[in-house]
Amino acid sequence: MSKRFFAGRIACIALAMAALPLGSANAEPSHAMAMHGEPALPKDFDHFPYADPDAPKGGTIAYAFQGTYDSVNPFIVKSATTTSRGIWDASLGNNVFESLMVRNRDEAFSLYGLIADSVDMPDDRASVTFTINPAAKFSDGQPITPEDVIFSLELLREKGRPNLYPSWFKTVTKSEKVGERGVKFTFASGDNRELPMLIGLMPILPKHATDAETFDQSTLKPMIGSGPYVMDTIRPGEQFILKRNPDYWGKDLNVKRGFDNFDVIRIDYYRDRNSMFEGFKKGLYDVNPESDPSRWLEAYNFPAVTDGRVIKEAIPNGLPKGMLGFALNTRRAQFGDVRTRKALEMLFDFEWVNKNLFSGAYSRNASFFQDSTLSALGVPASETEKALLAPFPEAVDPAVMDGTWKPTVSDGSGGDRKVLRAALEQLRAAGWKLEGNKLVDASGQPFTFEILLQDASQERIASAFARTLSRVGITATTRTVDATQYQRRVQNFDYDVIMTSWPASLSPGNEQSNRWSSAAADMMGSFNYVGAREPAIDAMIAALVAARSQEDFVAAVRALDRVLISGHYVVPLYYLPDQWVARWTTVDHPKTQSVYGYTLPTWYAARKD
Repeated sequence: MSKRFFAGRIACIALAMAALPLGSANAEPSHAMAMHGEPALPKDFDHFPYADPDAPKGGTIAYAFQGTYDSVNPFIVKSATTTSRGIWDASLGNNVFESLMVRNRDEAFSLYGLIADSVDMPDDRASVTFTINPAAKFSDGQPITPEDVIFSLELLREKGRPNLYPSWFKTVTKSEKVGERGVKFTFASGDNRELPMLIGLMPILPKHATDAETFDQSTLKPMIGSGPYVMDTIRPGEQFILKRNPDYWGKDLNVKRGFDNFDVIRIDYYRDRNSMFEGFKKGLYDVNPESDPSRWLEAYNFPAVTDGRVIKEAIPNGLPKGMLGFALNTRRAQFGDVRTRKALEMLFDFEWVNKNLFSGAYSRNASFFQDSTLSALGVPASETEKALLAPFPEAVDPAVMDGTWKPTVSDGSGGDRKVLRAALEQLRAAGWKLEGNKLVDASGQPFTFEILLQDASQERIASAFARTLSRVGITATTRTVDATQYQRRVQNFDYDVIMTSWPASLSPGNEQSNRWSSAAADMMGSFNYVGAREPAIDAMIAALVAARSQEDFVAAVRALDRVLISGHYVVPLYYLPDQWVARWTTVDHPKTQSVYGYTLPTWYAARKD
C-alpha cells in the first residue's frame, strides 16, 4: 500500500472519528499506564487479585506439549513455532525474559511496573520515558541499564520476528538515555497510541551477553535473561527444564507476589496427542488443558479421576472467544472470489459436527471477538462505525452492517439440501458450474484443494468438511505433516487451507495488522494466513490503534469485525464457553481467577495441611 494511499485513509479516519485536542505536557511519572482511561490499581497495591501472596514455594510442576523444539530463542522468525515453551510464553509465563512492565490480567489493557518502576508519557503519546528499578538485574548479576533497553529495541527491530517487532517499532525515531536510570523513546507521531504499551511489554535482552550478529539464528545455547528462572536442561524434542534463580531480583515486587512458586518447571514433549494423554493418566505431568469435548466427556474415567487424585475444572473467562476456523488462502486463485468463500463457509455443517463428534459441547463462532462488547454480531452499526466505513461502501455486507447476519444453520443431517442449493447458487455466481458430479471453472478445471493439518486430532473435522464439500462437486483432501514441515509451509504461505485460530483479547491492537493488513500479506512468517489485502481492513486497524476514547475504540473494533465477517476469509468452526483443565492434586491454584481465566504462573505445589 502506498504512502499516499495510507495518508488518505488516515485522513478519512480523522474526519470520521471525533477528535479530542492533543495534549503536550507530561503528566507526573506513574507506576502504571492504561490503553484507555486510568489503571485500576493504586501505586501501593499489595498483589494482583488473582495471585495468592501466601502460596507455598518449592516443588516441581510438569507440563506437556505435542511436537518438538529446536531452539531456545523465541524472538526470531526461524523456529518461530518450534521454540521451546516456557521461556517467553503467554500461557506458561515469561520465565526467563522480562519486560519493563507487566499486564494486569484483570483489566482490559493496563501495565504495571516490573523492570521499570515508573513511566512518564505525555497525553499525545508521541513519546514515553521509563525509569529502571535500581534493583533490576540479569541472572548473571549484571544490572539492567538504559543501554540494555535501547539495545533490545534496536536488535528486535532489526532482527526480531518481522511480523512483530520490526513492524511495531519502525516509527520509533529516537532512543536516548535520560539521567542514570531513564530511557526515552520518541515516535514519528502519536497516532499509534498502543506503541508505548508495546514497548512496555518488550523483552529486555542483556547487551553484554547477546551476540547481535547471530541473534537471528536458531540456538540451543542457554540464553540469559532477568526472569525468575534460568535455562537448565535442554533436550530437543524430548524435554526442557527451567530452574528457579535463587537470586531473582524481583521476587518481592507487588506484581510478583504469588507468582513463580515452583523450584523447577519441566516441559515434556510427545509425538502425538494420544500418547501425551496416556502420560497424563500415568501422572507423568501435572496439568492438562483440554479442548476436545469427546475426550473431556468420555476419557477422564481412569482411576485417578474416580478416586479424586485428578480434578477436572471448567473455568470461565471474560475474554472474547476469538476465532477458530479453516483459513482460506486467497493467494490461491480458487479462493479469490468472496462468493466462493461465502459458499465454503455455508458448507461447514456445524450442527452435524457438534452433535456427532462433540456431543453438543461447542458453540458456533462467527465473530472475531465473539461473546464480547467488541463483537459486531447482532448489533447495528453505530454512527461512528458508519463514518469509519463510509469510504469503503462495498466492504461490508448490508446484513452484517445492520446486525441481522447470522451463520448458516443446517438441519444437522450432514447433507441439508436447502443449504447445498444455496451454496451452489453462490458458486455459480462466482463462475463455477457442475459437470457431472464435479464442480469446474470456466476453463473446465475442477475445484480441488488441500487442507494442511498439524495434528491428527484435526483430521476428523477436516474430513467431515470434505464430505459435505463433495456433495457439491468440490474435492478437498487432507494432509497431516510434522511440526517442522508445517512451520515451513505456513511461514511461506505454501498451502491452500489450514485449520488455525486467532485468539482475542479485550484490547486488540497492533497484532491485528500482523493478522490482516495488506502489509502483512507478503511478509514471511506473518499471521495473515488468508492473504487479506483489503483497504477497509487497513483503515479500521489504523482507527483502533489511534482511538483516544473507549467509545471510539469499540466502534473501530466492531467495524473491523464487520469487514472481516463480510470478507468470508475464514470458515468459522466453534468455541468452548469455558476453559477446561485437568490437574493432579499435587498442584493447586488460587481460588480467585482472572478475567483471562486460569493463570498458570500463579499455581503452586498443593499444601499438605
